[in-house]
This record gives sequence, C-alpha cells and structure tokens, in this order.
Amino acid sequence: MPIERLAFQGLRNLAPLDLRLQPGINLLLGANGSGKTSLLEGIHILAMGRSFRTQQLKHAISHDADALSLHARIGGDPPLPIGVRRQRSGSELEMRMAGERVARVAQLVEALPLQLINPDAFRLLEGSPSSRREFLDWGVFHVKHDFFEVWKGVRRALKHRNALLRHGRMDDRSLAVWEYELAQWGERLDVLRSDYMTAFVPVFEETLAALLPLPDLTLRYSRGWDRQRSLIEVLKQGRDTDRQMGFTQQGPQRADLRLRIERRPAVEVLSRGQQKLVVSALKLAQGRLLERQTGRRCLYLIDDLPAELDARHQQVFCQWLETMRCQAFITSVEPQALRDTWQPNTQFSVFHVKHGEVAPDDSVALTHGTKDFTTE
Repeated sequence: MPIERLAFQGLRNLAPLDLRLQPGINLLLGANGSGKTSLLEGIHILAMGRSFRTQQLKHAISHDADALSLHARIGGDPPLPIGVRRQRSGSELEMRMAGERVARVAQLVEALPLQLINPDAFRLLEGSPSSRREFLDWGVFHVKHDFFEVWKGVRRALKHRNALLRHGRMDDRSLAVWEYELAQWGERLDVLRSDYMTAFVPVFEETLAALLPLPDLTLRYSRGWDRQRSLIEVLKQGRDTDRQMGFTQQGPQRADLRLRIERRPAVEVLSRGQQKLVVSALKLAQGRLLERQTGRRCLYLIDDLPAELDARHQQVFCQWLETMRCQAFITSVEPQALRDTWQPNTQFSVFHVKHGEVAPDDSVALTHGTKDFTTE
C-alpha cells in the first residue's frame, strides 16, 4: 500500500515536515546536502526500524532536537498509521501501529515492504555474503508465512552451539541437542530459501533482459553446506574443526547468492553502470515477485537515479517503475536528467528540497512532454 502522508520531526537537517502524497512517482530535487537523502532515510527507518546511513539511530537526530519522531499513514481500508520515536538519551526505538505499541521490527517490515537502491546497493555484488543473505531473506519473509519462526529457530540454535564450542570443556550431550535443533531448523530454512529462488530467478532474468541483456550472467543459490550431505551429518563431522575455530563453519548462516559471468564473479567483469543495472534488476524483480505472489506492491527509495546511468538506461529503468505501478521516491541533483525518462501521460509529484525545507511544486505539469524542471 502507498504512503499517503509523512510527518517528520528531529531528523538530521530536515525542518519539521508534513507531506501529503499521491501514489506513484515522487521526485525529490535539490542540491547536495539539501536533505533529499535524509527524507529517504526517514522512510527507511519507518519501514525497517533502522537507518541505511548509520548503525546508531541517535546520530540521525537533529543536533538541536531531543528526539527523532517519524510518522506515516499507509493507504488501505482502513488506512494504517505507523510511527517510530527515538529519544537521544534512550537506547530503544519506540514503534507504534494503529495507535498500539509494537515490540517487533518485523511488524514494520511486513506493513511497508521497501526496497532501497543507493550506492550501498552495490554490496549485493561486491560485499560480503551477509548482504546477499539479507536480500534473500527479505524476499522469503514477505512470501513465506513461517519464515520468521524458522529464522529465529536457526538463530537460537546457532547461538547455543557456538557458545558450547567456545567453552573450554565441551559437553557432547548438550552439543548434540543443539546440533539437532540447528539441523532441523536449518533444513527447513534451506527449503524456504530454495523454493523462493526457484520462483525468483525467472523473474530476475526477465527483468535483467529488459534493462541490460547479459545472457551469460547466472544467479545461483548456495545453501551454506555440502549439498551431498545432511546438515546434521556436516555438524557432527565438523565438531573438531569448529571447536578449534570457536564457531560453526557450515550451515544456513553461510548461505549466499552467486552471480557469475562465465564462471567469474560478475563484479569482476561488469562496469560500474552495468553493476547498478544488475542490482536494480534484483531489486525490481523482488518487487515484481512480491506483487505476483501476494498482490502487494513494494515501495522504492532510489537515491540519485541518474548517477552512473546513461539517458537510455535511465529511461528503461523508469519505464519498469511505471509498469509496476509502485510508489517510488527518487532523488536527483540534476533536474534536467529526469526530463525525458517517462512515458507519455505519466503522472508524478515533484518536491524541491532546499536547506532542509521540503516543498511540493504545484506549478509543475504532471504529464510527460510539458514538465518544467527548473529549480529555484
């Protein structure tokens, strides 16, 4: 469901804002440092319970504010109000939905499916496996109802097994109990991930073919342990080496997605612009699959769309957003770069961001061919 209204206070350099929004494309235009990315960050915190710019939310609080307060109304029947608040002097994030306090970030994530495309998105190709596991598990979470329970079971069993491995005198009986737990939950998690990838790969390949034909690129799921053996067998046989290392070396916590071109990692072959298109195809494909399997649409945050993309690929990317009929927030420091990227009769909203002030531009015509992107 799209966001109908945003109200922020105490977020970085942004002045207090109260925006009414329409479904579809929202362009955020302004100079560097004006606050465009901060607005995206606020939406991300609302949807994910964390920032993509800092690990500590207190650093996102404006220097002259005592707290960060973010609220949104999500369209629906009835509409769903959500909000988060973080005190500078506190350590916990207070979360509310429909006026009731919620305890789990997963409830925010479920309420507002969100994808972020920004410079950090390159981690899907060049970063550690943890970034790709997070991407994979976001998709599984939204389409497999029992994912969260299974994921928690894996985390709990892995935590206890690792604690025993680090213990000087390991109790084999206790270790066997947690190995059994980890194997049971881990095998179930692998099935959920594998089933999701079976559905996801064709959608990704179709999306990538439209953005950037790369027939030699392959996407494969690696479950994190030998496919020829059961997880319980791997855990038992790996006890000695795991004890030496002090942690569990194989299992679902080591799962990965492998993108290759002719057996070479894709990141070693592709240009920076090509990498952005591959990452974009991954993100767009997740949104498409989410709608196909659940009927729900994904919200997209796209920071500096024109960066590293030529005009033709910008246009193709935007056309995908249009056909998906999703809500998107797109920032740019170059208003002219977005002039000819849209299909005829595409409707969108334009916001100018200047010195932390966000103002809708009601004077801008909302159809392709008559837009005036002249900034202040």
